[in-house]
Amino acid sequence: MTDEQTTIAQLRERLRAFNQARDWGQYHCPRNLAMALSAEAGELLALYLWCEDQGPQPRVASRDEKVPQELADVAICLLNLAEAAGVDLAAAVEAKLAANEAKYPVEKVKGRMEKYDEY
Repeated sequence: MTDEQTTIAQLRERLRAFNQARDWGQYHCPRNLAMALSAEAGELLALYLWCEDQGPQPRVASRDEKVPQELADVAICLLNLAEAAGVDLAAAVEAKLAANEAKYPVEKVKGRMEKYDEY
């Protein structure tokens, strides 16, 4: 499976079957999954801990192989949360992109880092 070959719906179905086989749905309330998502994002962030304030991120080669695993954990938690909360993730992303396009028009923000209320 690759990004080009797989839909969000296919991933959600795969996770649904995985969770059902283990009877884990009983633990998958939105609150627990939001906390798990935060914890997994923290584990991903820890791989990039102690970078220099100025200059490029120092590479820690031994951490490179852990990045895909932690990204997968974040994605799994996110998809499980979307499932538990009844959110169509693709529709939510499309709606948010449309809102961001209105909030951050290219002609005002291109190449700038400020938030919409700072420019």
